[in-house]
Amino acid sequence: MVQIWALWLPIVLSSVIVFIASSVLHMVLKYHQSDYKQLPGEEDVMGAMRKAGVAPGDYHFPYATSMKDAGTPEMMEKFKQGPVGTMIVRPSGPPAMGRALTTWFIYCLVISFFLAYVASRTLAPGVDYLAVFRIIGTVGFMTYAAGHASESIWKGQAWSTTFKHMFDSFVYALLTAGVFGWLWPAG
Repeated sequence: MVQIWALWLPIVLSSVIVFIASSVLHMVLKYHQSDYKQLPGEEDVMGAMRKAGVAPGDYHFPYATSMKDAGTPEMMEKFKQGPVGTMIVRPSGPPAMGRALTTWFIYCLVISFFLAYVASRTLAPGVDYLAVFRIIGTVGFMTYAAGHASESIWKGQAWSTTFKHMFDSFVYALLTAGVFGWLWPAG
C-alpha cells in the first residue's frame, strides 16, 4: 500500500497537464465549436426573456408542476406544439472565465486525488508502469467521462457532443495515467 501523501506530485502534475490539454482541445483544435447553435431570432427571444424577467437558473419547458400535471391534455398539447427543452440561464455580463478555469483546475485536482486514493489502496510501491497506467487510466476515464452521458439521456444534448466530451475524457485519462505511472513510488 502507498501512502496518499507520497502521491502529491502526480496529483498536482497530472492536474496541470489535464488543465493544459483541455485548453488545447477547446481553444486550439476547436472541434467543440459545433456543440452549440445560435438560437433563431436570438434578439427577439432574448428581449422576450428580459421582459419576462428570466433570472439565472435551470429551466425545463414546457414545465409541469407534477407528474399528474404532466399527463393532462393541456400539457400534452404543449409538448406536442413545442418547443420542448432544457435551458440554463447564467447571470448577465461577460462569462467569468477566471472563475470557471479556477474551478476546472480544482475539479482536476479533486479527480487526481481520488484516483491517487484508489491506486494507493490497490497497487503496491514499485509495481510496473503498465499496472499503474491501467488502474489510473480506467478509473480516470470513468471519472471524467461517465457524467457526460446523462446530459444526452436526460437533457437531450446531442450524442455527438457527448462523444466529443468523452474523447476529451479519454485524453485526460491517458495523460493522468501516464503521469502516475511515471511518478509511481519505487518499492
